[in-house]
Amino acid sequence: MAEKKDPPYFMYFPGNYRWSAGFINMLSSAPYGGSEIGELHKIGTMLKGKAAEDDEAWFDACVKVADGVREHARKFDAGKHRFSAAHAYLRACNYYQMAERFRTPKDKRALDAFRAGVECFHRHVELTDVKIEIVEVPFKDGSLPGYFVHAQNSTAGKNPCVVFFDGLDVTKEIQYMRGVPDLIKRGISVLVMDGPGTGEAIRFRGHYLRYDYEVAGSACLDWLEKRNDVDAKKVGIVAISLGGYYSPRCAAMDPRYAACIAWGAQWDYHATWKKRIDAQFKTSLSVPGHHITWILGVDTLDQALKTLEPFKLDGVMQKMHCPFLLVHGAEDEQIPLADAQKQFDACGSKDKTFRIYTAEEGGSQHCQRDYLTLVVADMWNWFEDKLVRA
Repeated sequence: MAEKKDPPYFMYFPGNYRWSAGFINMLSSAPYGGSEIGELHKIGTMLKGKAAEDDEAWFDACVKVADGVREHARKFDAGKHRFSAAHAYLRACNYYQMAERFRTPKDKRALDAFRAGVECFHRHVELTDVKIEIVEVPFKDGSLPGYFVHAQNSTAGKNPCVVFFDGLDVTKEIQYMRGVPDLIKRGISVLVMDGPGTGEAIRFRGHYLRYDYEVAGSACLDWLEKRNDVDAKKVGIVAISLGGYYSPRCAAMDPRYAACIAWGAQWDYHATWKKRIDAQFKTSLSVPGHHITWILGVDTLDQALKTLEPFKLDGVMQKMHCPFLLVHGAEDEQIPLADAQKQFDACGSKDKTFRIYTAEEGGSQHCQRDYLTLVVADMWNWFEDKLVRA
């Protein structure tokens, strides 16, 4: 019998893909203000020896640390030390939302933790020296919540902008901590959004995940075109993980987008979940398997698979004509490299680039959570070339 090899990358909880993924997601956000190693070590210590399926333990550990960091933030806030408070509120937000991500269905404790995270981020917005607006983008049956983060280091009246959508289990607050403070330094504003099926949009507004994501993507463009500080001819789009389906679909179906990044590939999301369900979820997943029924607003896995049937990019990628960048990890256990190759090959853009990250250089895990600063530099350099220097 062949000896089982260790994965070619770091896992904080060996043998527990989901917890390791969540922990490394928190850890890698540190350069953008999202975490602190001492706080994360407290979480790790509380989880030492816990069973992989004990998501109650994960929730309790993350919330306990989040509560403590929020108390620091409140103390700094009361003492009029705005920047110390702003930083602590941001980290507390991250811990609250990462605590909640494995807790489905979303009971009161889950929603209370998520809401605490949003409130912490909103207080961060009020205290930070980064100019951030809390915004609402008109959308079918209401609106979608977002943050408009203003460009820095620019004297132009109108600046390029990037629309940043989330994925299967990400939120606009967590997205902010995945490189947005670096992107705005390049003279590019960022509209960070909770799209249908994620964040506040599903938890508090009932916007379920939909295959025709361009409805949300075009709504963002309509809203940006009305602003007098955005160059509407220089709007790009990026989305992470399942967002590798969202952003290309939006850019392919709405030619107003000037550039597109898929941060992690997708190809046939129905087939992806069919394999996961057939394996009884004994595979690499970033969330519990039943998360998919919740975000789709259905009761059974059979209904989920039926709803996922149109979530395919064949026939869509061919319609894209704007510059396209696809980034993917060579050791991605959630979406195989073969799917990434299919997506890239099908893209109709003449200007297209495929960047694969290896274990040797780092960034080989799903969405480069193991080397976030490298992929952020590569992606934002590309946006700078396509939207600022072009």
